[in-house]
Amino acid sequence: MPRPVAADADEPATRPTAPLIRPARAADGAAMVALVDATGALDRNSPYAYLMMGQWFSDTSLVAERDGRLVGFVIGFVPPRQPDTVFVWQVGVAPSEKGRGLGSQLLDALLRRPGPQGSPPRFLEATVTPSNAASEALFRGAARRHHAAVAVSEIFPGDWFPATGAAHEPERLFRIGPLAVGNKTTGRKTPMDIFATYESNVRSYVRDFPAVFVKAKGHTLIDDKGREYIDFFAGAGALNYGHNDDAMKQAVIDYLQDDGVLHSLDMATAAKGRFIERFQDVILKPRGLSYRMMFPGPTGTNTVESALKLARKVKGREKIVSFTNAFHGMTLGSLAVTGNQFKRGGAGLPLNNTVFMPFEGYLGKGVDTLGYFEKLVLDAGSGVDLPAAVILETVQGEGGINAASMEWLKRLRELCTRHDMLMIVDDVQAGCGRTGTFFSFEPAGIEPDIICLSKSIGGLGLPLAVTLIKPEYDVFGPGEHNGTFRGNNLAFIAATEALRHWETDALADSVREKAAIIRERFLRLRDRFPQFKGEVRGRGFMQGIALGAEGAAKEICAEAFKRGLIIETSGPDGEVVKILAPLTITGEGLAEGLDILEQAFAAVADKRGGSDTQDNHSRSAA
Repeated sequence: MPRPVAADADEPATRPTAPLIRPARAADGAAMVALVDATGALDRNSPYAYLMMGQWFSDTSLVAERDGRLVGFVIGFVPPRQPDTVFVWQVGVAPSEKGRGLGSQLLDALLRRPGPQGSPPRFLEATVTPSNAASEALFRGAARRHHAAVAVSEIFPGDWFPATGAAHEPERLFRIGPLAVGNKTTGRKTPMDIFATYESNVRSYVRDFPAVFVKAKGHTLIDDKGREYIDFFAGAGALNYGHNDDAMKQAVIDYLQDDGVLHSLDMATAAKGRFIERFQDVILKPRGLSYRMMFPGPTGTNTVESALKLARKVKGREKIVSFTNAFHGMTLGSLAVTGNQFKRGGAGLPLNNTVFMPFEGYLGKGVDTLGYFEKLVLDAGSGVDLPAAVILETVQGEGGINAASMEWLKRLRELCTRHDMLMIVDDVQAGCGRTGTFFSFEPAGIEPDIICLSKSIGGLGLPLAVTLIKPEYDVFGPGEHNGTFRGNNLAFIAATEALRHWETDALADSVREKAAIIRERFLRLRDRFPQFKGEVRGRGFMQGIALGAEGAAKEICAEAFKRGLIIETSGPDGEVVKILAPLTITGEGLAEGLDILEQAFAAVADKRGGSDTQDNHSRSAA
């Protein structure tokens, strides 16, 4: 009979921080056995038992890691006739973790995980011998934290145990509950309830990804139940270098510990000066580009607003040309050049001084949209005033992953030059390597007059925006466009460190290689599931598959989330499944995420009665 809890189980918790807590796997079995031996207090069960718990009971078994080393575990199961109960079979804590509250943290994490009924357990059970005071304290502490009653009864008398040369104490059953975690009847709110109750109805992504995230590293997010997710979302493109890059994080920590200037408006700081110098040396000069760097407010819409204002000032004209399905931001100026009807409706007033032109492919294959554009500009009867500027995304992210061809971009640049219009490229999402080159327009060999950067320019996800301006158009007077938070020095520190990725071609080469894998898998999805009427779009790590079956993209993304993949939709009707994975994702992580996505496609096809995919047709024919 196994002893259920380590004799050195700790209660109460004495340190708030915790190692990484995640679901157990069969591969953890050997480490669990080694930890049991190290405690000197736990009964050592068959190694097979630990393999089995990690393999078959992963929903009710968690492990804790610190610095890649297993330092604790809790393993249990749901009794067959008590689906609302989790029975804790054994808790193990490494001697090095004693007094840090790890046993309590493991129990609490276990009690937050959904059980067979889809919600966290209402009761906790464990057996404890009379002499095991530490284990009793651990479980009574859990009862206090979760405002639950404790019922103690004898479950196995000592004389029931086989003779082993030593007397065995009786085992007492501790039944704790009903628990406050996830139990609506207690009146206590779960973490998700807090957002639903107090956060504005405008909240968006939390509805698609209903989990409370607590940790992140590389291409992985971890929620408060210890579940891991592969991140194909990357902060909507703000985390091109993944979560918590070690070098960027350490640079920020060092700066903070050295009392570096945090807030500075647009005063000169060493952090800002270093970033400007590095950006010139690493990004602009090697590409033969010359731009002044303007720092507006720290978001994408701020850099767009500054570009629109500047273009109107330079040319003395009001109109700006934007393109169908464009997205440039949510403040009024940026929203005026955004095509999405739903988002425009939130303005509450007319959005003027913008002319929309058809993006490449909008009117169907073979239609010359730039010829149409130029005709309107030249024709005195068109009703279109000569614009001050044209603004565009080379790959429309929110608008449905519509990618302009290099030839189309070259012609647009020529059109702007010919008719005295500035060309503004919004590289907020498509820039910083997302399409395979630092700037998305590089393969076209063009030089925009103004470039808008944000999102991943901050490196670590810290807010930062940069407006790049050709020197001859740098005409704002001092303070004519400003913002309180345009001096985000922590972002300058992380952004400077992020530029190391562009000192060589290694990252760009990796993006192009993995982008080819993404495209191949998307083409396979299109062919395997013809009932979705898929169309593969985009380039680099900004690709998607547009689905002609109404609602299918949203259903697929929801199914992917259930399986541990975070991926979103885009397009005016949410019809595109869009990948925005970190550029630094490992090959294994990319493959695993794409496998999950394919499983989600199959699940939705099956639900819709379309399980007769191309693969199934092939098998039946064989």
